[in-house]
Amino acid sequence: MNFAVIGAGAWGTAFALHLARLGREVTLVPRRAAQAAELATRRENADYLPGIALPPALRITSELPAEVASADVVLLACPAQALRETCARFPAAKTVVSLAKGLELGTHLRPSEVIAATLPGAAVGALTGPTNALGVARGDPSAMVLATNGTDALPLQAALSGPALRIYTSDDLAGVEFGGCLKNIYAIAAGCCDGLKLGDNTKAALLTRALAEMVRVGAALGARAETFYGLGGFGDLVATCYGGWSRNREFGQQLGEGRRVADLITHRKTVVEGYKTAESFAELCTQRQIDAPILREVRAVLFDDKHPAAALAALMSRELKREHTARP
Repeated sequence: MNFAVIGAGAWGTAFALHLARLGREVTLVPRRAAQAAELATRRENADYLPGIALPPALRITSELPAEVASADVVLLACPAQALRETCARFPAAKTVVSLAKGLELGTHLRPSEVIAATLPGAAVGALTGPTNALGVARGDPSAMVLATNGTDALPLQAALSGPALRIYTSDDLAGVEFGGCLKNIYAIAAGCCDGLKLGDNTKAALLTRALAEMVRVGAALGARAETFYGLGGFGDLVATCYGGWSRNREFGQQLGEGRRVADLITHRKTVVEGYKTAESFAELCTQRQIDAPILREVRAVLFDDKHPAAALAALMSRELKREHTARP
């Protein structure tokens, strides 16, 4: 099975490295020709994965249309807001799998929906889970979930799996993608707790209620509740809210420490997916009349200049209620 990985940030580079380590035929396609030339020469992505050597078997080129045309599977490792523009740059593909975690602004479409709209006829899927780029690049034992739009996922599952990365499958594409989107928003909230130095009690309560909100929002949007108790929901939520490597958690921590959103977003080299996804998801929940108080308060912090402490106070002063739990 021949792979093309589009996007040479930390995650795209790490996954291409994983495939090369498995002996798969894989090409990494950076967005810029200059970056492709540098990676091919240095055999290291110094900007995103410094110190990790890229094996000779990993082919690197910026020739996007040609690589997509010859690939059996295209893995899109670009930001969610760049998916549509990226897909428009290459011809029809056989199978396209998203590694992005965010809702498109304006349309509120999930990554797989953007791909399907831009590349009609392609088999579409999403790959997500509690993984960070450096861990995958190092070969730390990890697990992910692959969801597809009804196509047979078993051959791809086998091709992606190896001694250091175990792939599970799901047919709840919406649930897997919504989990990946929402956990980034809640990771910003968790980071705010860290920045405010609120301790374990606060963060544990936040994550518990965030999971309940994730299930409620996802189910209201057509996903299956049980999906959010798996790798793409609870697993990714815990990893992203506690991981020192998490860009979304770190972003929230800096907000909790008093930094301003505009100062943190301007001139960033890496993307905080939860930032724009919070706006898109809040709009979607308002349109569908879905109650999502944590999501709503994170959006207010990001776009209404609300102080994180005030957002927490608003959550703590809500009407008291009975806890409702669902069995996974």
